[in-house]
Amino acid sequence: MLFMAGRGDAYEKYLESFEHWRLAGWQVSAADWRGQGGSGRLGLADAGHIDDFGTWVSDLGALWADWAKGREGPLVLLGHSMGGHLVLRAALEQALDPRPAALVLSAPMLDIFPEHLPLFAKRLVADAMVRLGDPGRAAWKMSEKPGSKPSSRQWLLTHDKTRYEDEHFWREARPELKLGPGSWGWLAAATRSTGALFAPGALESVDVPVMIVATSVDKLVSPAAIRVAARRLPDAELLEFGPEANHEILREVDPVRDRALAAIDDFLARRATNGE
Repeated sequence: MLFMAGRGDAYEKYLESFEHWRLAGWQVSAADWRGQGGSGRLGLADAGHIDDFGTWVSDLGALWADWAKGREGPLVLLGHSMGGHLVLRAALEQALDPRPAALVLSAPMLDIFPEHLPLFAKRLVADAMVRLGDPGRAAWKMSEKPGSKPSSRQWLLTHDKTRYEDEHFWREARPELKLGPGSWGWLAAATRSTGALFAPGALESVDVPVMIVATSVDKLVSPAAIRVAARRLPDAELLEFGPEANHEILREVDPVRDRALAAIDDFLARRATNGE
């Protein structure tokens, strides 16, 4: 399996889950997106920037093709948050060759907040801000979302203090992993890419089994958009948690994380490996 992390993320945060899957018999690989993790920077003052999500989709297609060479058995692609968005978009654009046996999406970023604001309005605001200055400048001051404070950051991500602090360990051990807020260019690109995902017939064209784990109280990605996508995808299963889970479900407290991993394992056994 190949795992792709979210915006501002780095794959080191998920080593515990990788070990779970390794012990279950999977060979696990992971990579950082261009412009974050250990893959350099594209924005100003460490802002997370991209001009077009299509760049990342192309990167993923090339990585997947190279990674798949010579590998035997089912090939599975997993994505968390923004990584889930890009994995799904790559699938609907048929950018993944060979065809994955299955996709797993953890709290996929299928729309950005605020949920009540129509996508076209979000796009208008982001595009206007791009025209008013350097697209690579930060769109908000700190943390994962506009208006949130560093002191409340953990509660956006996970109830598990130890797993949350593990991220700080990696940022101290590998300072190059630190990444600031998203850029205005990133926001504009996100709205355009979301429009492509939800275009008529787009989600319906995905011909790969999809497992989605999400939470109804997510404050970083839209639970409503996830539910819509799960209904429109031809072959999708959705496990939705409630207040017991925050955004980083694979880094949550054991009762949540164990249930999510068990559901993913069951899905892969049924849909990717035929129980082998």
